[in-house]
Amino acid sequence: MTYAFTHIPSPVGTLKLVASDRGLAAILWENDREDRVRLGAMTEQPDHPVLAETARQLSEYFAGKRSAFTVPLDFHGTPFQKSVWAALLTIPVGETRTYAEIAAQVGRPTACRAVGAANGKNPISIIAPCHRVIGSDGSLTGFAGGLEGKRYLLDLERRAA
Repeated sequence: MTYAFTHIPSPVGTLKLVASDRGLAAILWENDREDRVRLGAMTEQPDHPVLAETARQLSEYFAGKRSAFTVPLDFHGTPFQKSVWAALLTIPVGETRTYAEIAAQVGRPTACRAVGAANGKNPISIIAPCHRVIGSDGSLTGFAGGLEGKRYLLDLERRAA
């Protein structure tokens, strides 16, 4: 399978959007580690309908005019990772959850570290809001977009909520 991709500017840096024929497969950060999300062959295709719609919705999100996304998502990962990513989608805008809360939500209350690892591999940042997951002490923890990016997204959402 060959994925379509495009780059878009954003307040948190240039984002790489990646789509399959089934939906959005990734939103990657400007300085993302190459091995964080592995998808396969890609071809630049900014007019791909999923990419164009994702770009439009992200523009509205960054303008404070959108809090929910409607693009189809095409997650690629293990069943456990997919369960964690599905849990991320349930975190309301303007709120946060801890790794322990997500672990309990997916039925694995002692799997906080595994949840952290799955959160770190989340391919669809922002839309599957891994930035809303924080440490049990309330601290901001690792984030592929950097802690400043995480802080920016959380502040943006708190203002819009």
